Amino acid sequence: MAVYRRPLAAALAALAVAVSLSALAPEHAETVPVVVAARDLPSGAVLDTASLDVVELASAALPPDVLADPAEAAGRQLAFPATAGSPLGSAMLVGPGLLTGTEPGTVAVPLRPSDPETIGLLGPGQLVDVVLSQGNGYERAVDSTTIASRVPVLWVPSGSAGTWLDAGEESGMVVVAASRRESAALAGAAARGRIFLVLVGP
Repeated sequence: MAVYRRPLAAALAALAVAVSLSALAPEHAETVPVVVAARDLPSGAVLDTASLDVVELASAALPPDVLADPAEAAGRQLAFPATAGSPLGSAMLVGPGLLTGTEPGTVAVPLRPSDPETIGLLGPGQLVDVVLSQGNGYERAVDSTTIASRVPVLWVPSGSAGTWLDAGEESGMVVVAASRRESAALAGAAARGRIFLVLVGP
């Protein structure tokens, strides 16, 4: 498993343990309010008051980034699916928290692939090579170059996994984690040619 995926797996495991320990905790255990998913929520879901609940869970079993106030999550998007009753942490939301546990200097880079149907094959944690293709095969020969290798996908738009892409500015866009050196090449890639994402194994 790639280094980018291990912190996320550990965080989600800790949240699951938190729920089970809270259920088994003695009555005198100290509890704190925690924001949880009110129902099963897909990756990319925009959170609102109807999709959030607040429950009391044992504080000793909770990870440090768990949210206590629904206002911290309202209007934000889930980067990963959440089952009903799952505590929500900042690392599960689209934003700076997505980079929790990554190597120092890692940045989140939005990309708009030239073949948007590719996004239907992606999910958070999937590793991809980013390929820049230049030329049209007529006046200029096609030249394809890998400008970032094995970068993990951090976020895909809601409804893109196996379904038609959502309408709006966010459709067709993904966010990947990259080093600062890679981000410099990725940032201007769309102006230089076509961008393709190639799925790679762990």
